[in-house]
Amino acid sequence: MEQTHTGGGEGRAEPTPAEHVAALLARAQNGFEIAEPLLERLRTALMHQAELRSYRQRNDGSRPLRCHTYRHVFLLADGSSLLLHELEHDTGPEGRFQYELYAREDALDEAERRVHERIGGGIGPGREDEELPAWLAEELLLAMAPGRPRREYVSEASPDHARRLLRRAENQDGPGEVVGEILQGALGHHIALITKPRRRGPGRDATWCRFYEHAFLLEGGGEVSLWELEHNLTSDGRLVCEVYLDEADAEVAADRHARALGVDL
Repeated sequence: MEQTHTGGGEGRAEPTPAEHVAALLARAQNGFEIAEPLLERLRTALMHQAELRSYRQRNDGSRPLRCHTYRHVFLLADGSSLLLHELEHDTGPEGRFQYELYAREDALDEAERRVHERIGGGIGPGREDEELPAWLAEELLLAMAPGRPRREYVSEASPDHARRLLRRAENQDGPGEVVGEILQGALGHHIALITKPRRRGPGRDATWCRFYEHAFLLEGGGEVSLWELEHNLTSDGRLVCEVYLDEADAEVAADRHARALGVDL
């Protein structure tokens, strides 16, 4: 799901991760608090995605008061990911949207408490009419999102990317050695975050999973796609990576893990 604040006309190219980081810093009131070493890593990311984490609006005052929290996910070349959290709200005296940026979730939690105190009215049971659940907000954004993104193959280190992806997969029913051998001849690769993230529950205790397609271009024009399932549907909430040769198999695995924990995706 893509939710960006930087507009653009028809045909405008999506911003690079470095451009996205620059836009976040430019509008954030506290961008100077983000450590430069972290920013340097974020600028070298292969791709980025922004997700609506939570939303709140109160309409019974002199003017509506709104607060949105976004999670900006950056995928790095080694397959790991980094997060920046953005808080957007219009609780200031002039009513204009203000933006705050946080690298730590505990700092974000404190900022959210401060903003929700300004909004007032309480949060929780009995005030559900004021809040749009995070999972519902995501589903609404997904309904507006485009389908598969256009592929732009990167020709550098594609065999290494395939090797790293298969090495970090923890599932035993993933692609076999034959697929790994085929991908050692890959001429290019493209990574896409598929627009169907699933998330239930607020805050850091949420269960969630995310799907990536890793498409590899082979000699002769053929393609092979590997489907990565990244989730915390584990007994201890640990984040794990699984890789499948078929998208449907990744979906089935996500549902199986959710049922084992007794949660709905």
